[in-house]
Order: sequence, then structure tokens, then C-alpha cells
Amino acid sequence: MDLSTTYLGLKLKHPLIAGANPIAATVDGIRSLEDGGASAVVLPSLFEEQLTHEALAIHYYTTIQADSYAEALSYFPQPSDFKVGPDEYLTLIQKAKTSVEIPIIASLNGFTDSGWIKIAKEMEKAGADAIELNVYYLATDPNIQGIDVEKHYLDISSSVKKSVKIPVAVKLSPFLSSPAAIAKTLSQNGIDGLVLFNRFYQPDFDLEKLEVIPNLHLSNSDELRLSLRWIAILFGKISADLSATGGCHTHLDAIKLLMAGADAIQMVSAILLHGVNHIQNTINQLSIWLGEHEYSSIKQLKGSMSHQNVADPSAFERANYMKVLQSFRVS
Repeated sequence: MDLSTTYLGLKLKHPLIAGANPIAATVDGIRSLEDGGASAVVLPSLFEEQLTHEALAIHYYTTIQADSYAEALSYFPQPSDFKVGPDEYLTLIQKAKTSVEIPIIASLNGFTDSGWIKIAKEMEKAGADAIELNVYYLATDPNIQGIDVEKHYLDISSSVKKSVKIPVAVKLSPFLSSPAAIAKTLSQNGIDGLVLFNRFYQPDFDLEKLEVIPNLHLSNSDELRLSLRWIAILFGKISADLSATGGCHTHLDAIKLLMAGADAIQMVSAILLHGVNHIQNTINQLSIWLGEHEYSSIKQLKGSMSHQNVADPSAFERANYMKVLQSFRVS
């Protein structure tokens, strides 16, 4: 059974990689992810706030409580609360590269271009095999147009891509006005991969303290459908690789994403819930399923249920919306 795949030009033994998570914040944790079966590891994000000490930027990004980041377990109220700074992050890359054999993907999280190009070059020099750009922004200002947000995605990603030789992936927001269009433009601009999608956490209210508070919930398999749909739509229409994130917990989840057209699948919540060995257990079950259904490789499976390959492409579009509503019956 050939489970190998290629993502960002990296030859992986199978499609399941460990997405950005707290376990990967240490060399020992990265080793445990490799031992647990991960074919690659995305490091926790280095946040833009760790690259600048400008008081205004720090105040804005650490006090705005619109939502949280996929890799975060809590808000960061003070710059001193960051677990590592840029220097420590680069050291983590260097030590990880000498400690494990699987690819190490560095991650940058932010929205302005402050220091991104410089740190991207340093990440490359430290030994990162690729960089994932998590361009996070929630446009709460009604004066900011959607086209301006999307232009910023394009400008930042193009600048970083031109500054390094290693592959660059961009983690997209699901709230863009036309995900397919920006995916196509990013791909045409040379971006090597797209990660679908950034999983935003919504705030909650503390009714006693009258405060807006962060509220972290790990994903479940139901959340798979968002990335499933868009990967299926984009497969075969852009040259950039496609990575799924958010909702992959079982081998059946992984199979669905591969059938949609995913080149790689990032697993996070399932690892935190079930431990690092859950990766290898999922791969074992995936291999058994493929054999039982007479598949000989991941390549044979990939994209078989994509928008361009299914008998009824409208199932991904408006027709499916109407069918779902019309099929519901009140008991």
C-alpha cells in the first residue's frame, strides 16, 4: 500500500501531519509527534506581536477580543507572556532539524508586514523546510473593504515568497468574499500551498464580570465539511497544493478529505484529545480501509470525489442547499 504524498514539494510517507499545536513547542514534543506517526510537523505560530515592541501595535492586537487563534490556548495580554521570542523560535527550528527526520514547517501569524520578510529569511536559514503564513485578520472596521483585506493577503504572501527559496503556504480565512478567486491568485503568484481554513474561535460573555472572554473548543468531525467542500471545488483548478485543517479525527474523515483532493491533512484537536499515537492508529485504519476497498495508493484515491470528478457537481453548490432544506421533516 503506497500511502505517500507530496505537499509543498516535500515527500511525505503519508498525508497526516501534526498541525500547529502546543506539543510542538518543544523538541521533546516534536520527537513524540514523530514517534506517534506524524509525517511532518507545523510548529506553533510565531506571532507578529513577538516581532515588534511598538506599543500601539501590541495594545491593539493583544486587547482586541474578537476571537482567538487556532494554535492558542489563551489570550496574550502582555508581551512578556509569550512563551518564546523570535530567537527562541529559531533555536527550536535548529534543534528540531537535528533531532527528527520528518519535515519541520515554521508558522508566522499576523496581518501587517512588520518584520515578516526578515524573520522568514531567518527561519529558512535555521533549517525550516517550509513556512506557513497564517494571515489573521477580522475586519471589524466598516470602512475597510473586502478587496483591501484580500489585497493584503496577496501583498504579504508575495513579499515573503520572494524573500525565501523554501516553499510557502498560506492559511486562509473562511470569511473571504471569494475563496476560489483568491486561491487562484495566490497560486498564480507562486504560493506553493493553501491551508483551508483558519479555525477562528468566537468570544463569549462573562455575565457576572461583564467581560468579553475567550472560549476555546476543540474541533469535531462535523467541522470537516467546510474544508471538504472547498478542497473539492479547488482540486484540479489551481497548481498550489491543498492542505485541510479543522475536523479530521478519524480515518474516515481523512479518506473524505483525500477524496476531495487534499494533498495533506493537518490533525490537531484529535491529537490533543487522544494523544500522539492517534496519528499512527488513524493511518493504520486508513491503510486497512484502502485495502478492503481495493485501492493501492493515496494517489488513486485523491480527488476522486472532487467537484470536477463527481457525477453531479451541483452537489457542492446552491442545489445542495435547496435539497437539504427541502428534505428536512419535522417529527
